[in-house]
Amino acid sequence: MSILVTESDDGKIITIKVDGRFDFSVHKDFRNAYKDINSDTSFKVDLSNTDYLDSSALGMLLLLKKHANSNVVIEKPNDEIKRVLTIANFDKVFNIT
Repeated sequence: MSILVTESDDGKIITIKVDGRFDFSVHKDFRNAYKDINSDTSFKVDLSNTDYLDSSALGMLLLLKKHANSNVVIEKPNDEIKRVLTIANFDKVFNIT
């Protein structure tokens, strides 16, 4: 599975790690990672092991942001993925670290 979900000790931060391709093939798993979690929870999307991202992934990130009331941080994208996020102006919408 290319989606791994972890919870902080205090339960206030959920980290969704995407390994490999972040595309429509992981849509169901990505949505299942957050759909039953309180929208007041903060989310981190760890892209440190993501090697591909397409427009469906951008849409999934926006749906997560809508669910989470904007409490979403995108972490550790490689240079190519960071470039795609920047071209899509996601650096204006998300905190990318």
